[in-house]
Amino acid sequence: MGRTSRKRSTLANRAIAATAALILGGGGLVAANFYASAHEGWGDDRTGPRTQSAGQAVSTIDCPEVVNSIEQVPDDQRFAVDRELATLDTQITNYYQRFADNKERVQSDRSFAQNEILTPLKNERLVIIQRIVALIDRSAERPQGLESTAPCTLRGDDNDGGDQNDGQNDGQDGQNDGQDGDGGQDQNQDGGQNGGDQDNGDGDNNDGNNGDNDGNDGNDGNNDNGGQAGNGPEEGDFVDIQSVEPNVQEPQKRRGASRGTFTTDCGVNENGKFNSDNVIAAPGVSNGAHHMHDYVGNQANDAFASDDDFANGDTTCNNQGDKSTYYWPVLRLQNGQNEFDAGQDGGGNDQNVGEIQTPSEVTLTFEGNPRSKVTAMPKFLRIITGDAKSFTNGDANANASWSCTGFEDRQLKDKYPICPEGSQVVRSFKFQSCWDGQNTDSANHRTHVAFADEDGRCQDGFQPIPQLVQRIVYDVPPPVFDGDNASVFAVDSFPEQLHKPITDHGDFINVFDEDLMDEMVDCINDGRRCQ
Repeated sequence: MGRTSRKRSTLANRAIAATAALILGGGGLVAANFYASAHEGWGDDRTGPRTQSAGQAVSTIDCPEVVNSIEQVPDDQRFAVDRELATLDTQITNYYQRFADNKERVQSDRSFAQNEILTPLKNERLVIIQRIVALIDRSAERPQGLESTAPCTLRGDDNDGGDQNDGQNDGQDGQNDGQDGDGGQDQNQDGGQNGGDQDNGDGDNNDGNNGDNDGNDGNDGNNDNGGQAGNGPEEGDFVDIQSVEPNVQEPQKRRGASRGTFTTDCGVNENGKFNSDNVIAAPGVSNGAHHMHDYVGNQANDAFASDDDFANGDTTCNNQGDKSTYYWPVLRLQNGQNEFDAGQDGGGNDQNVGEIQTPSEVTLTFEGNPRSKVTAMPKFLRIITGDAKSFTNGDANANASWSCTGFEDRQLKDKYPICPEGSQVVRSFKFQSCWDGQNTDSANHRTHVAFADEDGRCQDGFQPIPQLVQRIVYDVPPPVFDGDNASVFAVDSFPEQLHKPITDHGDFINVFDEDLMDEMVDCINDGRRCQ
């Protein structure tokens, strides 16, 4: 099935009732909750009773983000550490499939969930985490306490950002209690040294792969029911944009501001470059993202691309001096129609189903700083904005915004918009605009860049760089939640992230040649509009 840009359906906006809460203030989260009960996670039986008791609804696996607890990775071990981190993601997707295949039993039998999902997953994660500790220890200070991130919990889909964060915090407390209380860390370390954990991990991985195969069968069934992936999004993930109050606030430009813009035109991925790799977060790992990406700009981008590959790659950008790579999760219409990747990793195998939508418009604009001049980005600077795991991690790094044409003074963080007739869906990303002046990447792929504060000031030690603003427009029909006729749009995601809008994110690697980068900086600092 080819990629399409859908024309608007005549179906009326029908999903959201007047009970949808409004966004309040400057860019805050919508707190619309269509399912009254908020669900917190529960985990290891040995930690004592959790808020979420057996029989209550749970919808996903919630694991701590290990990379957020790593302060330093030596350069000579970064590639190996990133590969191990990608293995942790694969473990979660395998066990999420096992959870999905046995959801009714998980709901009714807490011991099954503990023995067949949470405990073996913790054991497998511990083996990989210990490998990461050993890799870092070869060339840098040994990280302490990383093993405490091994336990995971099960949690519900509460469709509420505040309760979500509470559940995450409770789950983390439970994980720490479990780590402290049962001595499991030492037991697993002993087992790993004897090879016992490794054998156990191999067996569980095979079981997980069998779960993935079962999941393909499940996707076929879901395609018969309106094509939804079966793991989201839900009706409560959508809100009528007309019910949202304007909430966009821009910082006031001061004397000395860099007021210009530089726009680069790299197309809308009309030549259909897709893969489920992520060369920034999971270099050298096929399907490291577990969801499909759209790519514009550099055409050499896959998991194995080196800086030399990028420098020598072709580009879809009109200005051939811009060989940068810009990529983001595809948007799909879950309408019962299979795509080319229905039976592939990143697609149907990872519960991403439906027709990939080609944007009607992609705008890539670099802007200045509201209080000072900007300096050139270093070549091969890598920036990730947003968090692909915000549903379970919490919204600290969430950064994508959703809106509709004609209503872009109203931006949503954790809801998809329902747009009125004649209006198109807009997703946008404002990338970090402060650089540490030294590094093109960092251990967690975040700390070498930062956002300016509300007044546009970069923190000490950081300097302002041109801010990339991505705006992606789609002509898709409004969502329908009507049994066999169900049809919704959603971004691709890790399967356990349930296609939540808050998980949207964007990636950028700067491959501007030096002359064009200097031209961009001069244009922005001089207050001109260039393209």
